Amino acid sequence: MRSYLRHPTDIPIRYRLSDNRQSGSELLRNVGHGGLCFQTSHFISSGTELHITIALYGPPFEADGVVVWCKPLAKVYEVGVQFRDEETEFAVRMVEQACQIEHYKREVLVKEGRALDGEEAAEEWIKKFAKQFPT
Repeated sequence: MRSYLRHPTDIPIRYRLSDNRQSGSELLRNVGHGGLCFQTSHFISSGTELHITIALYGPPFEADGVVVWCKPLAKVYEVGVQFRDEETEFAVRMVEQACQIEHYKREVLVKEGRALDGEEAAEEWIKKFAKQFPT
């Protein structure tokens, strides 16, 4: 089992530009102070407004943001998105934590052969990693 917290890099997100000229299903790279970063095969200009959807459990998380940077990385672009308010940022952090717990659940099954339900996985993850989870 890892002793450090790894950002899941396979969390699917959808984005749609505010002018509807482009949308896509991409992968979330990380969540940071005030926003998130995802990868896409398309360049998106700074200042572009977009709508983000992250579907994990139950109703999907949805938020509006603005592209603050777009950097080439190998054959893709990494796109930095800033949210407009602290409530949205907090909600994204909770989505990331749910993703971390889901990864932990899968990792325990593969490495230890233990099948945890969501509540058991959450309890174990919190005891092991919650202090390391960025605030």
